[in-house]
Amino acid sequence: MAFYSRIGSIMRQTVSQNNSISHGQVRGPSMMDAIRCMSSKLFVGGLSYQTDDHSLKEAFSGFGDVVEARVITDRESGRSRGFGFVNYASDDSANEAMTAMDGQELNGRNIRVSLATERAPRTDGPGGGYNRNFGERNDRSEVMVTPAGDAAVYTV
Repeated sequence: MAFYSRIGSIMRQTVSQNNSISHGQVRGPSMMDAIRCMSSKLFVGGLSYQTDDHSLKEAFSGFGDVVEARVITDRESGRSRGFGFVNYASDDSANEAMTAMDGQELNGRNIRVSLATERAPRTDGPGGGYNRNFGERNDRSEVMVTPAGDAAVYTV
């Protein structure tokens, strides 16, 4: 319930700040403008392999209350994949950290900091790339007999 209340207040605030009149009609902001205002999750790229959750949180805690800091690791080796995410309690803290930390050095590497975006949904489903259509045929093979009596197989 608090989530919906927060979205509603952000939408009202954005509408009241950005309304304009064009050709006699009130034109408000797009939905994406309102969503951008409430993003408090940052993507941090270019991390050193020595950076862990604790050191990432420590580096970003000077800009506000860090709810969570997480370095993404490889499933099999457990080694850092070189990027992570930092969640802030407020949008203002996240924006301040993004502008201050983007391009700065952390553990010997220049990091890139931007607003995190949702991953696009996968359309091809789970699994690898080898023989994805196992068990089903999307193509048809047809046999054509030439006037000379030769058979030719082709795929439609």
